[in-house]
Amino acid sequence: MTHEDYERAANHWKIKDASDEKMDRDTLLKEIEQYIKSNNTCALATGSGEFVRVTPIEYTYHDGAFWMFSEGGEKFKALEKNKNVCLAIYDKYEGFGKLKGMQVTGTAEVVDYFSEEYIAAAVYKKIPIEALRKLPEPMNLIKVAPSKIEFLNSEFKKYGCASRQHVDVFRER
Repeated sequence: MTHEDYERAANHWKIKDASDEKMDRDTLLKEIEQYIKSNNTCALATGSGEFVRVTPIEYTYHDGAFWMFSEGGEKFKALEKNKNVCLAIYDKYEGFGKLKGMQVTGTAEVVDYFSEEYIAAAVYKKIPIEALRKLPEPMNLIKVAPSKIEFLNSEFKKYGCASRQHVDVFRER
């Protein structure tokens, strides 16, 4: 492929999205939250320089963020240097009329052990704090604050909208 071919391919969705029918923002945000909460596992992509990693990981979603407890792993090598992450949630492919998947771009933060946020996330997930304190090494907690959410859902056609919708999430951090 030439540079122009790569550019054309990279811009495909930007051009298509410009003319597609958009869903009402409030309706879209409700659909997004419902889909996120109906799942509990994502693929978390981290990277820094030449190093990239994609980790399947369980999450909870509350307070406008994704929360992931992790024993450790190479994703922390990238997170130390680059807080920009992407995560994907998706259903098994069963045909074009049943597409459903989401890509979330955002920033990650490793929450301090046993801080107020850490304890609140453990309580939300129903993990006993004393059990966490007894571990030989503390569990790490990754918090991902979304900045952009792209949602592909064939069911959006019922609203008269394009199957692919996106929303920029703006909030104070």
